[in-house]
Amino acid sequence: MQNESQPIVPGLEAACQAHWRATRRLTAVLMVLWLCTGFGTVYFARELSHFTVFGWPLSFYMAAQGASLVSLAIIAFYAWRMRRIDRRYGATGEKA
Repeated sequence: MQNESQPIVPGLEAACQAHWRATRRLTAVLMVLWLCTGFGTVYFARELSHFTVFGWPLSFYMAAQGASLVSLAIIAFYAWRMRRIDRRYGATGEKA
């Protein structure tokens, strides 16, 4: 019987730690971007109203459409990037 504290595959523990580190870094960056678009547009609404997008003030555009589109873009980027990170560290979910 093998000791459960030892990894089955050599280097598996290091790969898991690197995978988790990359996942946390990606999540932190995307959460900061989400916070900036969600909270930043409300906080800086007066300053953003001086800029126009398609004839509308940027603050109105971000509140009505922009924040939702940025959130969708963040989700799509997260899924794409996590697939690449999973492949890089061999965490594809396939059982050997």
